[in-house]
Amino acid sequence: MDAQQFLAEFGHFTNAPLGVPRLRELVRRLAVQGKLVAQDSREEPAPRFLERSSPESLGRTYRRTRGRAAPTSASHHELPPGWALVPLDQLAYPQAGFAFKADRFNQGGVGLPIIRVRDVGVSSPATFYSGDYRDEFLVSRGDWLIAMDGDFRVAMWESDTALLNQRVTRLQFYFPEVSKKYVCLALQFELMALQGVKNYTTVDHLSGGQIASARIPLPPVEEQHRIVAKFDELMSMCDQLEQQQRDRRKLQSALRQAVLQALAGAQSPHELQTSWQRLQASFSCLFSEPADVDDFVIELKSLAVRGVLVEAGRTAPDLARIAADCSALRSEYIASGLMRRQKIVGMAESEIAYPSRWAIAAFDEVAVVIGGVTKGRDLRGKQVVVCPYLAVANVQRGYFKLDSLKSIEIAEDELPKYQVFKGDLLITEGGDWDKVGRTAIWPGGLERCLHQNHVFKARVPSAQLLAEWVQLVFNSDVGRDYFAGASKQTTNLASINMTQLRSFPLPIPPLEEQRRILDSLAALNDLCEEWRRQLKHRRDLASLFAAAAVFALTGINIEQDEDTAVKAPQVELIATLRLGSLPDVKDQAPLATLLARNQGEMSARDLYQRFGREIETFYAQLKTEVTHGWIIEPTVATVRAKPAETAGT
Repeated sequence: MDAQQFLAEFGHFTNAPLGVPRLRELVRRLAVQGKLVAQDSREEPAPRFLERSSPESLGRTYRRTRGRAAPTSASHHELPPGWALVPLDQLAYPQAGFAFKADRFNQGGVGLPIIRVRDVGVSSPATFYSGDYRDEFLVSRGDWLIAMDGDFRVAMWESDTALLNQRVTRLQFYFPEVSKKYVCLALQFELMALQGVKNYTTVDHLSGGQIASARIPLPPVEEQHRIVAKFDELMSMCDQLEQQQRDRRKLQSALRQAVLQALAGAQSPHELQTSWQRLQASFSCLFSEPADVDDFVIELKSLAVRGVLVEAGRTAPDLARIAADCSALRSEYIASGLMRRQKIVGMAESEIAYPSRWAIAAFDEVAVVIGGVTKGRDLRGKQVVVCPYLAVANVQRGYFKLDSLKSIEIAEDELPKYQVFKGDLLITEGGDWDKVGRTAIWPGGLERCLHQNHVFKARVPSAQLLAEWVQLVFNSDVGRDYFAGASKQTTNLASINMTQLRSFPLPIPPLEEQRRILDSLAALNDLCEEWRRQLKHRRDLASLFAAAAVFALTGINIEQDEDTAVKAPQVELIATLRLGSLPDVKDQAPLATLLARNQGEMSARDLYQRFGREIETFYAQLKTEVTHGWIIEPTVATVRAKPAETAGT
């Protein structure tokens, strides 16, 4: 691909996922390769400038800190005429920060701001230092800094005077003629080549020697300034393109929500069919990312639970039979000692309009709900067995995550009470607000598996009521809204009790209609999966095109983002994680917060389980918090292959 072809396809390039970031990457690479602006043979070549302006010739002294030669990120074997490949410490002295004592840090604004690794590239630091310091560690506006941990950011300091903390380097340039911004732009590429080389640790570390020995492709002085001017101009254009994309996505989202609201407002299958045809006709305008389909799936579940997805049946459900079957099972459990007699509960109010032939009953009337086993009980003198158990993190919406199952000791005679069997409904008590009421049907296959006390077990004994229907209702907006409204909520946490679960107003269609709704929803879910696949395929192709265009114009193959590349096998960390410095309230540090609530120390597996999100998200968050010092980096991090997830329907 040549420049003419690239310009012809520019719209496809920038509209691709990661298109504008790829464009920024392209501009940076062209800048350090000498392809962004024209060369001028009349300008003094960089080698001659360096010879004429060396510190020795000017009576200055080098402060050598060079270590082993660093790997390079760009193809420097074909430099343009007049350029030179120069170790950084011939252009600037990398001054390391000082290890200021953390016990003098504060967030109250006492003393001077202190620049930590996390502050490189931000407008102002949130931490202050109130102790003694030397003037040589004062940073002024316009100084260029390097973060020596994490992503190795290189950025100009744009705030007031502050102190240079350890693991942050300040560049002190020798020559006023040399463009600091150009040197730092080129340096960023060289440092990026060092990322990931120590993959046995949680965070990449950078040494002073690696910074000093980084090789900078240096153009003539006048060309440096032309490159920076063009670079700034193109970065401003990228900002505008990103804003246009945000505006377009916002408009698309508003349009999609309007169509989905019309879909959700359907009062009959006929109205639903009309809205469905409108959605199909506008699909390409409404959906551009696989995640966009998620909103549609949510509406489908809501329509299914409200009885709009299929034509209503002509019969009514046999509620008396369902209730009688439940009463018989409850009596059997009480007689055998599996449960105590429970107080009668009423049905919570519901304002949702369901088809007139449907029944609505308290969940307690149609299902037997049992609490789970509590950890830490005194089992001395009892015959015990060790069994795996399901915790909140294991129960997802419609499936189970069994890669982090724990075990517990219980009295052997309690096994029948707490054991889960195929077809049981498992319902989460709480956690983060979105975890409340999460429901999945146990598929079986694991012997003597129990459920923890924060996970309720429900058994629906009647053949007239499908457990799959109950799971659908609980996981739909109808169930989620009820559990969110009924739950006891604190900061970022929510929970329901057994009484609130038993009081749930469950809509019950006739058995035949339950099956038709579930079958119709399954077919639509298959269609949605196909939409997701097509959208992902289109996104991946566009992203590959963007990466290929960068390669064609620069000769450098950049790595694909993990969302578009083939993912490596997942791994899990086997290590003990310990709390470092306490994060500020406004800091986004959920892992450190969890550690603080657990005496400052947890295994990585337990922390991941409490975190409750995907493993990739956990590792990304862990890397961020270690970089900021909120979590101490493990001395050795062992990784092993993560078992495949087991999912239900």
